[in-house]
Amino acid sequence: MNAPSPPHHPHESAAAPSGNLLTLQGVHTHIEAYHILHGVDLVVPRGKLTMLLGRNGAGKTTTLRTIMGLWRATQGSISFAGQDITKLETPAIASLNIGYVPETMGIFADLTVKENMLLAARSARRASDMDEARLKWIFSLFPAVEKFWNHPAGKLSGGQKQMLAVARAVVEPRELLIVDEPSKGLAPAIINNMIDAFAQLKAGGVTILLVEQNINFAKRLGDSVAVMDNGRVVHSGAMQALADDEELQRSLLGLAL
Repeated sequence: MNAPSPPHHPHESAAAPSGNLLTLQGVHTHIEAYHILHGVDLVVPRGKLTMLLGRNGAGKTTTLRTIMGLWRATQGSISFAGQDITKLETPAIASLNIGYVPETMGIFADLTVKENMLLAARSARRASDMDEARLKWIFSLFPAVEKFWNHPAGKLSGGQKQMLAVARAVVEPRELLIVDEPSKGLAPAIINNMIDAFAQLKAGGVTILLVEQNINFAKRLGDSVAVMDNGRVVHSGAMQALADDEELQRSLLGLAL
């Protein structure tokens, strides 16, 4: 399925300056008595899709939550588009055109799909204020969002909720989209739809950071990859190079792609 490209927006220019949009240097995170991140170094190149891989418990979700300010970095620095965001509060980080889809999806079950989308569209007070061209583009990526527009979000299937979560994150233009395990628990056909959606977003100039356990998903979409183990990034480079090297996959992930 080939969806149209997203409506052009100044924050989503594919011709934006190259380089790294997001950089983590020596980031440590403590959660109560636990030291979870042990000096994470991570770069997310502008306009590319970066995969964050690793075994369960490696620190991937903690890294995303620390970037978003939901947990505080106790040491090190996080910069986005040249700005130090290490100590910013979560709403201030989100206001920099960063969309975040947590593993839990964060759907408001009692609200309709439309109301969920409207809450995320900060510049709109009512559904009619939402960018019509952008909504049309979202519907082309995620037909279920249009189909169940007036239904309670809690009634959607797991795959439909995941689509709504991503749709909500891009209802307004984003410079960076951070998504935690988008393919978790999804049927293969829906995973293919999701891969197509992320490819379309990237083609529209959105920089994407994805945590994923589905290796086929990672292999098909990733430009660059960082592999975490025990709270650190232990490997970074081109996704294709990792996909082609079975020995490296086994040593880093304990499996072959």
